[in-house]
Amino acid sequence: MARLCVIPARGGSKRIPRKNIKPFLGKPIIAYSIEIALESGLFDTVMVSTEDAEIARCAIKYGAEVPFLRSEINSNDYATTQSVLEEVLIEYSNKGIYWSSLFCIYPTAPLAQLESIKEGYDRLINNDLDLVYPVVNFSYPIWRGLSRKESGQVEFIWPDNKNSRSQDLEEVFHDAGQWYWFNLNLSPTELRYNNNQTIILRPSQVQDIDNLDDWLLAEVKHEMLMQGKR
Repeated sequence: MARLCVIPARGGSKRIPRKNIKPFLGKPIIAYSIEIALESGLFDTVMVSTEDAEIARCAIKYGAEVPFLRSEINSNDYATTQSVLEEVLIEYSNKGIYWSSLFCIYPTAPLAQLESIKEGYDRLINNDLDLVYPVVNFSYPIWRGLSRKESGQVEFIWPDNKNSRSQDLEEVFHDAGQWYWFNLNLSPTELRYNNNQTIILRPSQVQDIDNLDDWLLAEVKHEMLMQGKR
């Protein structure tokens, strides 16, 4: 029942250069993902998938393994998380190594919480699922969304909701973009998605990091979470 943790961290980030090893409150942001994976005690191996020598050195410094480098085709701007993870599984299978479950955590997930990670694994195993991952609700009802024209004029995408109260509209969620648990028992080198469950996180536990404003917000949220644990 071997469990693998993969942290996908390529070196070619465009919007925030060198994002995956940029200092976040005193240490490289990838260190948080490595440390929480190691702290969980859930994994036989914690590895980083990268093509970048500097990221590899940083990963090893904080306790992860880099048993092989990522291929060129999975290091470009169009590579998907799925293709990266399946490449990792195939690399291991070529060495005769197979896993019962795979946990993927992004290198820019410093707000990830140990409790939700463990809950995700419990759900995966106890319910015989293919996939478990965290979600968070949209802060404003998307059903009252506006479409903006070139002229600057806006109009409701769903006009029927123009006079609806926010609290009467269905709550909608999106991927928190932190981590994913996959069950590999039926397919050791291919990821399956159909039989899934999600864990709802609070907005204070989630921050997508695409620009420097996002980065600063993530630092503020991280400090708030740490204060709450003291």
